[in-house]
Amino acid sequence: MVRMDDEVRDYVGAIAPEYRPLFDRLHRLVLEEHPDAAVVLSYKIPAYKVGRRRLFIGVWKQWVSIYGWDQGRDAGFIARHPKLKASKGTIQLRPADAAGISDDEFRDLIRAALDA
Repeated sequence: MVRMDDEVRDYVGAIAPEYRPLFDRLHRLVLEEHPDAAVVLSYKIPAYKVGRRRLFIGVWKQWVSIYGWDQGRDAGFIARHPKLKASKGTIQLRPADAAGISDDEFRDLIRAALDA
């Protein structure tokens, strides 16, 4: 069962309609890979906690960002999608960008970031 606090529920409820499907997709994929993940608000965005590892998914005015994995733990995602890299350990996605990326590729990133 997913542990999600009220702050996260409020955050998700306030996501703009144009970004909600992308957030929901990433959220679903994280929880499919790690149904035991705790979902909490950290740095004012949802954080998925698995043991000592964290993965953050934040929604902003122009994109959805994924943050928080250790260097080299992206399963080659950045190498395949260098234009989506905003800074070290940060991916910025617009819905059109994500439409061309398979669930399996996102799952690989999630596993690389969160698996022990």
